[in-house]
Amino acid sequence: MARELSAAEFADAKPHYEILDGLRGVAALLVVWFHIFEAHATSHLDQGINHGYLAVDFFFILSGFVIGYAYDDRWRKMGVWEFFKRRLIRLHPMVVLSALLGAAMFYTQGCEVMQVGNIAIGVLLMAMVMNMLLIPLSPAGDIRGFNEMYPLNGPSWSLLYEYLGNILYAFVLRFLPTKILAVVVGLAAVGLTWFAMFGELGDLCAGYAMTEMDMTGGSLRLLFSFGAGLLMARLFKPIKVKGAFWIGAVVFVILSALPRLGGESHFWINGLYDSLCVVVVFPLLVWLGASGKTSDLLSSKLCKFLGDISFPLYMVHYPFIYLYYAWVRNHPANFVESLPEALALFFGSIVLAWLCLKFYDIPVRRFLISHMARK
Repeated sequence: MARELSAAEFADAKPHYEILDGLRGVAALLVVWFHIFEAHATSHLDQGINHGYLAVDFFFILSGFVIGYAYDDRWRKMGVWEFFKRRLIRLHPMVVLSALLGAAMFYTQGCEVMQVGNIAIGVLLMAMVMNMLLIPLSPAGDIRGFNEMYPLNGPSWSLLYEYLGNILYAFVLRFLPTKILAVVVGLAAVGLTWFAMFGELGDLCAGYAMTEMDMTGGSLRLLFSFGAGLLMARLFKPIKVKGAFWIGAVVFVILSALPRLGGESHFWINGLYDSLCVVVVFPLLVWLGASGKTSDLLSSKLCKFLGDISFPLYMVHYPFIYLYYAWVRNHPANFVESLPEALALFFGSIVLAWLCLKFYDIPVRRFLISHMARK
């Protein structure tokens, strides 16, 4: 869910699409609520904000679109290593901080499901270092029991795929003619739809574990969405639209909040819904957001704020989700009874994300950029 560096950070950086920044923030907020509701669900069949996991696909489309827009015409004066340095500076400081935060909170998250007190400190530190370096853990090395490749901060899995998408772009995708790229994206859409409709999940909530099913699902999600974003960057021509941010935000909330479709007996219906969201609706939302302009001060400030906190919020909220999950298990309560704690988690995560942005992420990136400029 990368957001490109500002003009103040790179002198040759291009202007942002401010509405896309705002929609990215809306998606990040929905991810937090999806994870909050996850603590009360027994499975995806009874999950609130049921399709919130699709925000990752939206992030991948945005990332492909923004990277294509920002870098496709720069390769004559920017080498591959320069591109990778820029991406690492933009993304990795928050990866490191989220791993440290996850490790610091680990032993506060014990319940009958997560027996964290049995984990030796040395094992915890090893998991922290691997998370900081984005080295995934196999199911056998999971220290929490949720089968995550990054058990200190589950959402880090999508950053691994983001990096893989950047590598694929630098060495393969940017060289493809537009027609060939369109064929690749089309084939990936077919594979993604097949996985969603006829896979064992009946949805696209896959990629966070080192299993064959998750790696297949995660790879298809990345290949279609990132590739579609790149393709859109090449073909994009704005259309006239008013209220693009509010239209996009409302549509995204509705799509995410709909209950699971088809129940236990017709998984393919929900898989088809997920596929239509990702393959059809999300690219349209990105096109809409890139075409629109904010027409009032409130919308402009809101989009900027949401865009600024979107990545920190996505990266730092999950250690507190583990804590909330453990609290729900240790003090059995339904969602209504837990609403004060859920609201505290939600708004607290927003405040924490802003603090991390202002006092860690921006200063660290500025230091690294200035150091890079002297090389």
